[in-house]
Amino acid sequence: MSSPRTRRRTAAPSERVRVRRVHEKASYERDAVKAILDEALVAHVGFVHDGAPLVIPTLHARLGEELYIHGSSASRTLRTLAGTVPVCITVTLLDGMVFARSMFEMSVNYRSVVVVGEARPVTDPEEKLRALEAFSEQVLPGRWADARQPTRKELKATAVLALSLDEASAKISAGGPDDGESEDAALDVWAGHLPIRLVAGEPVPCPHLRPGIALPEDIADYQRRLGRNGQSELTAGRSAGSEP
Repeated sequence: MSSPRTRRRTAAPSERVRVRRVHEKASYERDAVKAILDEALVAHVGFVHDGAPLVIPTLHARLGEELYIHGSSASRTLRTLAGTVPVCITVTLLDGMVFARSMFEMSVNYRSVVVVGEARPVTDPEEKLRALEAFSEQVLPGRWADARQPTRKELKATAVLALSLDEASAKISAGGPDDGESEDAALDVWAGHLPIRLVAGEPVPCPHLRPGIALPEDIADYQRRLGRNGQSELTAGRSAGSEP
């Protein structure tokens, strides 16, 4: 499959994040990494606990050159990662299905990022508050100003970890199947790719919502947030709470 033309660093930032399989799809450009992180809504955090591998889905947000995750202060995941345990955070955006003439060449179009390192516990109250605002803005820009902000008790009950983007790589695949010039091109089998995108449904009000509270325009038009990036716009999509 052909990949979009992006500027790629000639060297990976570390051997741990060097893309070895189909390495021509790798991108080590920091802007490409940030754009994918900023568009994704869910990250997966991988680590080893008591000798067993664990992968936990979570929300994430980026501020500058660091990626943040958060959760309950009592969370096993957060407590483990705060103890200088190696961690791997990944995000994946599924952009489409690739239908080739042979089963061997079938694949998907995607944009993904892998970040590895050791997470840093965020203890400074102001940094923690900025990180929590970034989580809110990642999901819905402007929501932080509309909703009640965390109390001191809620801040104490929330743990925030930061991971540097120093060891990060992206892998990007786009376009159709790569068998158009092979002998399989003579087969009477349709080939091409099917774009896939995330679609927002109709907002469902809370059953306890007080009468007279109108649906905010940014929630009614949430599809705009989901569709703000495209496969060709690899450097767009910075969240409102993110820094360059």
